[in-house]
Amino acid sequence: MIGKILGAIAGERAAKHVRGLGGPGGALLGAGAAALIRRLGPLGLVAVAVGGYALKRHLDAKNAEQPGADGQDNEMPANKASQPGQA
Repeated sequence: MIGKILGAIAGERAAKHVRGLGGPGGALLGAGAAALIRRLGPLGLVAVAVGGYALKRHLDAKNAEQPGADGQDNEMPANKASQPGQA
């Protein structure tokens, strides 16, 4: 019971960082995650943690390959008045 409550609180807070998932959805996700972790046992928990870490590294590497992945636009905006031959 306490595990479900703590999982719901953690899920609700985690949902604030995920687009499309509100507070109640995060609470349900957290409560379900607590039950799933309990069933997986210690080896399953380690496997989930390693898989999550590997997924994060993969997504970070994939985002680093894309131009402008750092969130900054490095190109100057084109100003039509400053281009030669334009009036």
